[in-house]
Amino acid sequence: MNLHDWIDELCDVLDVETEVDEALVLDLARAAAHNVTRPAAPITTYLLGWAAGAQGANPEAIEALAARAQLLAEQWDRPADARDPLDIDDPVPDDDLVDHTADAFDD
Repeated sequence: MNLHDWIDELCDVLDVETEVDEALVLDLARAAAHNVTRPAAPITTYLLGWAAGAQGANPEAIEALAARAQLLAEQWDRPADARDPLDIDDPVPDDDLVDHTADAFDD
């Protein structure tokens, strides 16, 4: 069974009437996997499908959505192992010698 046969069978099982541009989806998945992180590939293509469905997109609109997503992936400048810039790495001061018994904390 080749990829096209799989897509046809999967569309039948999912009760989806559509033509799939395999190259478009695979190119987008490849860009996301290589430039963002591997798990981004299926999530990116899933979100492309979600956006296309939500917008009732025709093939040309799907190509435009995919192009926008691929451009984002290709311009992604944060390696997969990069830390979140919002994470705070400030050292925590040592207050072992401070008496906190009278401190009150808000819940």
